[in-house]
Amino acid sequence: MDRIKVGIIGPGNIGTDLMYKVMKSRHLEMCLMTGIVESEGIKRAAGLGFKTSVNGVDAAAGDSDVRIVFDATSAKAHLHNAPILKSAGKISIDMTPAAVGPYVVPCVNLERLASELDFNMVTCGGQATVPIAHAINRAADAEYVEIVSCISSRSAGPGTRANIDEFTETTAKALHVVGGADRSKAIIVLNPAEPPLLMTNTIYALVKNPDEKKIAESVHDIVREVQAYVPGYRLRLPPTLDGNKVTVIIEVEGAGDFLPPYSGNLDIINQAAVAVAEKLAAKMLG
Repeated sequence: MDRIKVGIIGPGNIGTDLMYKVMKSRHLEMCLMTGIVESEGIKRAAGLGFKTSVNGVDAAAGDSDVRIVFDATSAKAHLHNAPILKSAGKISIDMTPAAVGPYVVPCVNLERLASELDFNMVTCGGQATVPIAHAINRAADAEYVEIVSCISSRSAGPGTRANIDEFTETTAKALHVVGGADRSKAIIVLNPAEPPLLMTNTIYALVKNPDEKKIAESVHDIVREVQAYVPGYRLRLPPTLDGNKVTVIIEVEGAGDFLPPYSGNLDIINQAAVAVAEKLAAKMLG
């Protein structure tokens, strides 16, 4: 079967987990891992037989085999990398909160964005909560959505910690732009509990047309859609209605491809990114 070759910029935990997920894909072929130093991630990719480089974005832009590039660096780095990849004609899937390109949440708006060259994966919290915000909004017209993403401190690496401000801003904006809420707010909590706890996301919404049955049906439908590409995504608390206030709690368990299962926050954004890349690759292959 023909497959589309991809490259990954950033050989850290996110990039390495992405590599293992790409290796399981029907439509994607892992081709290149690139960074800026000879790291353990670079050595791991080389040991698996993939091309590697320490020339960063230039290696991905200059590789004629690579057609889709995952940028697993940082928001600041992607601002530099995006125009280079665009000039080289590469499709870029941005794993950072840089938001150069449009936000994409596969089960909500991917079909409307198929002609883009830069796809922003929002944040881990965005991938977990925007589908629920969208489901509530389409059923009951959400005037306000607030989410609290609680992740294990162990699963928050240097990149996540450096991008806390961007996380809250980007997630909140995506709840409005993609999720449909009139107003929105996002909060992230790093939980130091031992043993590490699974990612938990609490979604609060104030709605204009409270209808418990419609909201429940809509939320259950969207959960099944997310589970198609993130099997560890599940309802911990089904929609509950108190007047015009809706509360939903989502738990995410990682697949354990490279990162531990408690790192559902990192796993969900990677699973979503691969789902986007597979959809694009399927169209490119006709």
